[in-house]
Amino acid sequence: MSAAKSFDISKRELWEAYKRVRANKGAAGVDRQTLQEFELNLADNLYKLWNRLSSGSYFPPPVRLVEIPKNDGGVRPLGIPTVTDRIAQAVIKARLEPLAEPHFHPDSYGYRPRKSALDAVGKARERCWRRNWVVDLDITGFFDNLDHDLVMRAVRKLTSCRVTCLYVERWLKAPLKTTDGTLVERVKGSPQGAVISPLLANIFMHFAFDEWMRVEYPNITFERYADDVVVHCASEQQAQNVRRAIDRRLARCKLEAHPQKTKIVYCKDSNRQGSYENESFVFLGYEFRPRSATSRKGATFISFLPAVSKQARKAMYQKLRKLRLHRRSDLSLDEIVDRVDRILRGWINYYGAFYSSALRPIFHHFHRILAKWVQRKYKKLRTAPRRARQWLADVYQRQPELFTHWARGYQPTTG
Repeated sequence: MSAAKSFDISKRELWEAYKRVRANKGAAGVDRQTLQEFELNLADNLYKLWNRLSSGSYFPPPVRLVEIPKNDGGVRPLGIPTVTDRIAQAVIKARLEPLAEPHFHPDSYGYRPRKSALDAVGKARERCWRRNWVVDLDITGFFDNLDHDLVMRAVRKLTSCRVTCLYVERWLKAPLKTTDGTLVERVKGSPQGAVISPLLANIFMHFAFDEWMRVEYPNITFERYADDVVVHCASEQQAQNVRRAIDRRLARCKLEAHPQKTKIVYCKDSNRQGSYENESFVFLGYEFRPRSATSRKGATFISFLPAVSKQARKAMYQKLRKLRLHRRSDLSLDEIVDRVDRILRGWINYYGAFYSSALRPIFHHFHRILAKWVQRKYKKLRTAPRRARQWLADVYQRQPELFTHWARGYQPTTG
């Protein structure tokens, strides 16, 4: 490295960061430069970025703000950095993450190597069987309300590296650029969509929540995925006390529990008598509630179990509707498989992990769409819906693994 450089950042670090950004793809930022356009002059672009990063003269450009519609009618703000900025963030993330990981709580699951949302759901299911009560915690506008000074204080507890702290602080302060071109100064928050944001959120919550819970409530277990938290309690009174303590802790960290979405839940099953105002909660797309189950001996009982949530099913129906497959008579069945099977596989792999029978209505709906496609595709079947369903069932008999869900036992019916 040149003696004139302020920071020891190697070209190899930049190359590895570029490869990670390339694998994740992503949209263009405020400069409208796509990844493909960046790669047209790859060596020169990477060299310029390395030169600026290693000299301390790199200042992140504004983050492009887009608003993603939410199921509840609101919008989720998403910040899209430029390609160059994503690579720069990936460099610093690769330095900071190995320092943070050894400190993280075992029940922190979000955005971490070798941990997944399904791990968190599985652990929550297990603990709901052991403890009768849950505090379902939802933090209001978590990413948008992170206090910059507290984030930097948390980062500095893990590293004294000047280059890491310098650039993390610059990314926190980088302005947002709205769709009409207005620049919005940021005095708090870390934009969702930034490469570094999930790690900063985990670092913040490690000190703000995980470590606090470990010290103050060592016998109370929880699962946390970013700002989505489930806390398991032995009694209603304990749940109420913990809820109030969490409110006070979040206030000290300049955050707030959502007053409507945060609630105390009774994990009702066959062995737990009585009733409570809240007997269900949603965690990572799964709705936990009392459900029918069968023992190994064939006896039916009620257990507190997770299955695909109503909100997730609604999003699936909307996704299928947007594909408009029933109108695509120009496509062959194999082409339909190419368009939709990856989506179906993703749903099965995630939402089929627990109480997979709850997915059946989705696949029945998909089969109705396919039957309508058959009717439109073949003139002889246009006014014969039952024969169209039989046509589909015959295809299943010949090719039972054509669709992923067929291979998993979700077969079409003639009824």
